[in-house]
Amino acid sequence: MKLLLASNNQKKLKELTRILEGLEVRLVLPREIGGIPDVDEDQPDFAGNARKKARSAALASGMWALADDSGLEVEALGGAPGVFSARYAGTHGDDAANNARLLRELAGIADERRGARFVCALALARPDGSSALEVQGTAAGRILRAARGTHDFGYDPLFEFTEPGFAETGRGFAELEAEEKARVSHRGRALRELAKKLPSAVDPRSA
Repeated sequence: MKLLLASNNQKKLKELTRILEGLEVRLVLPREIGGIPDVDEDQPDFAGNARKKARSAALASGMWALADDSGLEVEALGGAPGVFSARYAGTHGDDAANNARLLRELAGIADERRGARFVCALALARPDGSSALEVQGTAAGRILRAARGTHDFGYDPLFEFTEPGFAETGRGFAELEAEEKARVSHRGRALRELAKKLPSAVDPRSA
């Protein structure tokens, strides 16, 4: 089946494409069809935003569309930045400014109160815009006091993975190679869940 990845974020597209390589789908990027409409991400949760973006992309293209909405939730900040993760400092996609604000907000907060988690919601929409499948993945960790690692993407330089039982535990997301991160990341987990459920959610005769 052809599957449109409904995102114009180049770093996200690269990560999604890499993780989805094992699925029996033909991935289509927005630039291949002349782009997709921007969507106002005004829903109260990640799932709502993903659903809205998938529906918009599907209706605009007449294709099956997969949309992602993801972000960071910090315990000491009551779950912020949450759905505002990409525009926490005011400008959408300004990673440096978002990270700087996060560090300011957590200045003076003890290590034991710097717990956080990444959340990824994925929504698959049929060509008519109706919802076919929704899944979610999370990754638990804590916010570091300074950036670590060179694989910068969003808040990755400030996020240390802390779930026990994994080789990646105690390392920052920006310190992990792509394959390592995919094993434990919120997006990797959500995509693996999608892969398990995709066959039953999609009728091959309509793809």
